[in-house]
Amino acid sequence: MAKPKTRNWIQNHVKDPHVKKSKSEGYRSRASYKLLEMDEKDKLLKPGMTVVDLGAAPGGWSQVASKALGDKGLLVAVDLLPLEPITGVRALKGDIADDRVIKRLQGLMDMKRADLVMSDMAPHLAGIADIDGPKIMDLANLTTVVCEKVLKKEGCLVVKLFHYEEVHGFVRRLRTVFNTLRIRKPASSRASSSEFYVVAKGYKGCVRCCYE
Repeated sequence: MAKPKTRNWIQNHVKDPHVKKSKSEGYRSRASYKLLEMDEKDKLLKPGMTVVDLGAAPGGWSQVASKALGDKGLLVAVDLLPLEPITGVRALKGDIADDRVIKRLQGLMDMKRADLVMSDMAPHLAGIADIDGPKIMDLANLTTVVCEKVLKKEGCLVVKLFHYEEVHGFVRRLRTVFNTLRIRKPASSRASSSEFYVVAKGYKGCVRCCYE
C-alpha cells in the first residue's frame, strides 16, 4: 500500500490541470508549459538556434524547443535516463559530470557553441536542508561547468533552482557572469514547490566564480 504522502502526490498529480492539458496536447510532461511561459516572456527560442537541454527526460522541454528551432536548428538532449525519440532532437544518454560525455555532447553539437543551455535537472529532495542544499548546489554548479564548455558568448542560460541559502549566493555570483538575470516562477509550477528558474542572458565567457 502506498504511503499517505505518496498517495496524496498521486492524487494531486492526476487532478493537476497542466497534467491533463499535456496529455491532450501531446506533451510528455507538464514541464512543457513552464518553458512555454518563460519563452513567451523572455523570448528564449528562435529558429536556427543551437540548444542544449540538460536533464531532458522525458522530453517535455525538448518537444517545445524542437518546434521553435525548426529544421535549421540543432538541439541536443542529455539525460542519465533514455529518451524516446523526438523529431529533430539528438539524444545523449550519460552523466554530464563525465568529461567523456561532454566530448560526446560537443561532437553531437557539430563542435558549435550553444545559443542556449537549459536545465530542468532536479535532485531527489529529502526535505532536510543540510541534505538537500548540497544536492541542489551540485547540479547548479554542474550546469555552469557545462556552460563553460559549450555556451557561446552572449548566450543564454535557463536553470531550475530551489530556495536554499546556498542557492541565493550562487544566484548573486551568477549575476556577475551574465549581462542580465531574471527570476521566474511560471504559473504552471506547483505553488507548493520551492522551485524557481533563473533566466540569464548575455554570457560573458567564464562562470568559474559561480562554483568556487
